[in-house]
Amino acid sequence: MFRLILTALLYASLSLGANTQALDELRTGDMRKLQVHDSPRDLPELGFETRDGTALDLSDSAGKVRVLNFWATWCAPCRTEKPSLDRLQAELGGGEFEVIAIATGRNTEASIEKFNAEVGIKHLTTYLDPGSQAARSVGVLGLPVSILVDREGREVGRLTGGADWDSESARAILAALIAR
Repeated sequence: MFRLILTALLYASLSLGANTQALDELRTGDMRKLQVHDSPRDLPELGFETRDGTALDLSDSAGKVRVLNFWATWCAPCRTEKPSLDRLQAELGGGEFEVIAIATGRNTEASIEKFNAEVGIKHLTTYLDPGSQAARSVGVLGLPVSILVDREGREVGRLTGGADWDSESARAILAALIAR
């Protein structure tokens, strides 16, 4: 893992101001499914809400590198993926990084509580997209989908399907993005 983090830092230092192609070489394991864009893509205004109904926007976390994860309680691959996102949030979450886990579509409060308890979620906040407008606005066609967002709120890459987000490769990719 140490070697991957050093590699990520090297690529980050070499690619400051350059496109995100350096991230492509850090992709191993599940992260091979991550589609890294040649250059960051603008995202539309992206609204979602807290579980108590407070409206939020992706810009509320501006300045951080983010993994924007769309999931649902009925999604089988989400059961495996979400605990790795929880561990990632526990380790890296803070002023530089955040996992934004958005339950999209019809997910009742009871089903969210049950899902999170069953898979052991302790560090992730669950946000809601009850009408799937946010998911549709960014082209989410199936679940789970995770979008890497840079500090400026642009999409750097996208992974469709489940993945191990606390793997060495994922951590190296995120370390490179955070180091920029």
